[in-house]
Amino acid sequence: MDEKELRALIERTIAELYGQAPTPAVKGSDYHPLEAQGNTRPAADLNAALGDITQTDIRGQYLVENPKNGPAFLALKKKTPARIGLGRSGARYKTETMLRFRADHAAAQDSVFSLVGEDFVAKNGFVPLQTLCKDKDEYLTRPDKGRRFDEENQALIRKTLGHAPRVVLVVGDGLSSAAIEANAEDCIQAIQAGLKSYGIDTPPILFVKFCRVGASDHIGELTGAEVVCMLVGERPGLVTAESMSAYLTYAPRIGIPESRRTVISNIHRQGTPAVEAGAHIAELIKTMLERKASGIDLR
Repeated sequence: MDEKELRALIERTIAELYGQAPTPAVKGSDYHPLEAQGNTRPAADLNAALGDITQTDIRGQYLVENPKNGPAFLALKKKTPARIGLGRSGARYKTETMLRFRADHAAAQDSVFSLVGEDFVAKNGFVPLQTLCKDKDEYLTRPDKGRRFDEENQALIRKTLGHAPRVVLVVGDGLSSAAIEANAEDCIQAIQAGLKSYGIDTPPILFVKFCRVGASDHIGELTGAEVVCMLVGERPGLVTAESMSAYLTYAPRIGIPESRRTVISNIHRQGTPAVEAGAHIAELIKTMLERKASGIDLR
């Protein structure tokens, strides 16, 4: 099958998916894309029929034909984004199901390999930093370098935060740039509003490029910060590529056990909304300052 025959096959599959009359099969030698093809629909009409498949809420999508009790299964399905109740074509997935899977997988890959836009950082007034990683490839293959800063960035951290700040807010790209751009702004605003109501001020907010959670420990050791709160993009999955986490550590330092961190995960529009998470984070920071502890020591 050459490229022209493959294109014709794809067009027929898409037409069948949207309930349109299938395009007659054509041989590669008979395919002339610049000429009228009989009953073939114009390309503009075909494109107009294609919506964004990722906008469908999987929790409300039930594709099983002739179910025994469809409404009851759909009611259960609305409680989870798991890929169940999607029907099948013989022993295979339906075309719509497979396309959605591929689209969600592509979105996850894009989120890992893309960068948070410089305009987003500037718009929010974040102070840009970069770990020892030179690029995305090194970031993904050398997690240790994503936890440390070079001398130039260390000097900028000290200059920005000063000595022994009470609370430091950090935004790190992590493994999902999409998560940061979708959630960080609203979450930060909610955190700052909550801290202000408690009478707690914060220095300028840092943005760390190629960031791992351990970068907050280096920041704490450099400045003697009492609490460091880092918002970082989570590893994306097939449910969403926009999930963010918050890692809060009291008296962070290099080598601190992971059990000393308090974590709020799944911050996204289908999980914990960014504004709600921000309000909770502010309350947690206040509690940490009062009890001088975080993680398992806070309980």
